[in-house]
Amino acid sequence: MGRKSILVLACFILGVYAATIYLGLKHFHPSTWGDSRQLVVWQAWQLSSLPAIPPGARGDSVRYGRLLFTQTALFAPTYASANVTCSNCHLAEGTAPYASPMVGLPALFPMFNARAGHMISLKDRIEECFTRSENGRPLPYDSREMTALVDYIHWLSQPEPQNKAFTGRGLVSLPDLKPDPTNGASIYASQCAGCHSTNGTGRPPLMPPLWGDKSFNDGAGMNGVPKMAAFVQHNMPQNRTGTLSPQEAYDVAAYVHSMPRPKFNQAYKKY
Repeated sequence: MGRKSILVLACFILGVYAATIYLGLKHFHPSTWGDSRQLVVWQAWQLSSLPAIPPGARGDSVRYGRLLFTQTALFAPTYASANVTCSNCHLAEGTAPYASPMVGLPALFPMFNARAGHMISLKDRIEECFTRSENGRPLPYDSREMTALVDYIHWLSQPEPQNKAFTGRGLVSLPDLKPDPTNGASIYASQCAGCHSTNGTGRPPLMPPLWGDKSFNDGAGMNGVPKMAAFVQHNMPQNRTGTLSPQEAYDVAAYVHSMPRPKFNQAYKKY
């Protein structure tokens, strides 16, 4: 190989290397810091990168599903009793990493659900949210609402639902800590009450109630201290995410857990 050919090859390799670095940096997302505090790459399923909602009946269903997801009590009052929207727990309209993102979920079902004790479908998982987090009742499986939510989740999962892993599935992992609800009350007053109010009623639909008649019931996942702590530590307060230590997150979750809320309807325990 001549000297000129070597120089051309070297320039090509450097060009590919520079492009790779650029594309990687381009897709860094500021909220993808895991519990190790190392920046990770999130390259798929950002709302801004999703294709346009298609026209026609399917697009209308996706749009309706998005409304149900972001304003659940308003668009599904028959089935949701709480002033809690789907996007209060699944942040950024279901795309935020380490906030129980919905993206890519269709490919994971059916799956075994330990709480239900059997295999469940995506529709079963939606029913779980309505009967627990929404303190409501199940959607008919063939209803417009169920179809729209499933269509919306499939639309969210379009970019690379089968081929690329989503960085930030579920919640961050925290150590098993002993919570102090008394300290949690102080943290809540200084860090949480500004959005969720001193009496826990929140400011729906953006800031959900954390206890009381319009909150999630005691069968919801967020009623468990470890799960709420993992959600809080990475995602709250929204204007200062990641500022609470794991211990502080456990403490404030225990305080919220100690407050009154609706009882789960045992008629829906199969969800």
